[in-house]
Amino acid sequence: MTANVNSPIRIALDAMGGDDAPRIVVNGAAIAQVRYPQAEFIFVGDEAAIKPLIDKHKSLKGRTKIIHTAERVLPDDKAAQALRGGRQTSMRLAINAVAEGAADAIVSAGNTGALMAMAKFVLKMLPGIDRPAITTFFPTLKGETVMLDLGANTECAPENLVDFALMGALFANTVLGVENPRIGLLNVGSEETKGHEEIRIAAQELRALELPGQFIGYVEGNDITNGTVDVVVTDGFTGNVALKTAEGTAKMYTEFLRRTFKSSWLARIGYMFASHAFKKLRKRLDPRTYNGALFVGLRGVCVKSHGGTDAIGFANAIGVAYDLVKYQFNEKISERVQVLHEKLQALPPEIKTAAPVVAA
Repeated sequence: MTANVNSPIRIALDAMGGDDAPRIVVNGAAIAQVRYPQAEFIFVGDEAAIKPLIDKHKSLKGRTKIIHTAERVLPDDKAAQALRGGRQTSMRLAINAVAEGAADAIVSAGNTGALMAMAKFVLKMLPGIDRPAITTFFPTLKGETVMLDLGANTECAPENLVDFALMGALFANTVLGVENPRIGLLNVGSEETKGHEEIRIAAQELRALELPGQFIGYVEGNDITNGTVDVVVTDGFTGNVALKTAEGTAKMYTEFLRRTFKSSWLARIGYMFASHAFKKLRKRLDPRTYNGALFVGLRGVCVKSHGGTDAIGFANAIGVAYDLVKYQFNEKISERVQVLHEKLQALPPEIKTAAPVVAA
């Protein structure tokens, strides 16, 4: 089920969010417009700063609209502060455009906490979904893996994890094109009796339910980068720690390589011979390629771009939003979640009781 290929997909952009806004926002939109000719953009922010940048790009001619506001959410603003006092900010007005039907999605590189708070307040949750989750995908030895939650919920009930499994599988199908996603629950071991109670109950429920994918059981931290599964499900506390650890490790090894190839003239010569291979490696691990985290579970597509990205990275975040709208991601969730919850309620009571815990 896909959207009408002739219908424009309207994306609201928080033009003042991010380290180098509005430049990277406008330049990113210009790149995305070439890739996605059906896209139209609503830039929300300071018109005096935005319009001259738009005028430099022929690809954006006739495909843009500007909603002017001089207010913006600052990087250090607390979520509650932004929610209460940021009603006329570029972030809030861009979200409002989705809620009012003027846009199909919103993309922002601004303050993550403020974006989540505002989006949840304005857009509300999809019917049947109790909590939103932050999800994105990143490289593994076998391709790409989707992971959620990455920080929205520090604690989760078993039913939340079941919802995340459903939404993660649909995200993998919609964005990565995985036909039958393999789903795993992140745990401290592969044995059925390991982990805390919520994890063990969620695993039993997932084994008993029919999902848009294949639940394979528990996975451990090393399985994430090995590509053992297409979807890794966990609570936001664990997911955020795992994500930041992976990012830090990647930066560390990059720095190790840089120092190694500068350590001697022989190392520099070796780098010259291996430069083509290292260019391929940099491209494979380029974080811009994987830019664009979705706040999944909301009544509207809301994508968070990394605040420090460039135009290419922001264009990729727009691409995530575009695909989610085009392939009707939220509609798929709405269709599936009610049936999933009905089956969940019908499960025997013993399935919702955790087996005895075993120490890791």
